[in-house]
Amino acid sequence: MVSHELGKPSLTRFRVIARNPALDATVVELEPVTGRSHQLRVHLAALGHPILGDDLYAGAAANRAARLLLHAAEIAFPHPADGRPANFRCPAPFIALEKAAITL
Repeated sequence: MVSHELGKPSLTRFRVIARNPALDATVVELEPVTGRSHQLRVHLAALGHPILGDDLYAGAAANRAARLLLHAAEIAFPHPADGRPANFRCPAPFIALEKAAITL
C-alpha cells in the first residue's frame, strides 16, 4: 500500500525485454534508483502490471506463477571489510524459459 502523505519519493527505471500478448505477460528489466521497501513491486502494481506471483500486490496475477517472478540479476555494494566495490551477477532462472516463449 502506498502512503502519499507519509511515503518518500522513489524512482524505478525499466526496460521491456520481451512480450507475450497470448499470455498477457512481459519480461522487464528494472533498475531501482532509490531503495524503498517493496519499491519494484509497488511501482509495477501501480502501473497496472503487477509482478507475477506477487501475493501482496498482484491480486489475481499472484495465482499465475508458483512463486514471485522477481530476481536480482545484478547487485553491487561496498565490501564491508575494505569498502572496495563488490559486484555480483546471476541471470534469472526463469528468463531463458520466458524468452523462448515470448516475442517482442
